[in-house]
Amino acid sequence: MTAPSVSTCLWFESGAEQAATLYCSLFPDGRITTRMPVVGDPNGGAFLVEFSLMGQCYTAMNGGPHYKLSPAASISVLVDTQAEVDHLWTTLLQGGSESRCGWLVDRFGLSWQIIPRTLPRLLKQDTSGKVMRAMMGMVKLDIAALEAAAQA
Repeated sequence: MTAPSVSTCLWFESGAEQAATLYCSLFPDGRITTRMPVVGDPNGGAFLVEFSLMGQCYTAMNGGPHYKLSPAASISVLVDTQAEVDHLWTTLLQGGSESRCGWLVDRFGLSWQIIPRTLPRLLKQDTSGKVMRAMMGMVKLDIAALEAAAQA
């Protein structure tokens, strides 16, 4: 018997394959694993696209307008450098919208949080709340400003 597996299904009104292609382009091991076409579509459009990012499996589905993605669920990405924060932020934000505390919504409606690895460490060490206050005032997270808040 095969062991169960877990995957996150993302419901898009349309554009699931374009979204999966973008997301896979952002991560070194990102890849589309399965593409299931819409039966009878002369244009060959996809109904489901399964893909993997950093070992995590996702399914992107063109499900129509019945349900919408929501910031209540997001993909969190931990990165090491400000350059990585900036690259992911800039790429995912194209056609999307900024939120706060490192969150953004991409042009497909999926919510992301781009988090420098230093943030959880600084928050654990911060007994004064300075790092939390600094983070709460940010849109895109700034590693140097978070470290400065921890030292203040």
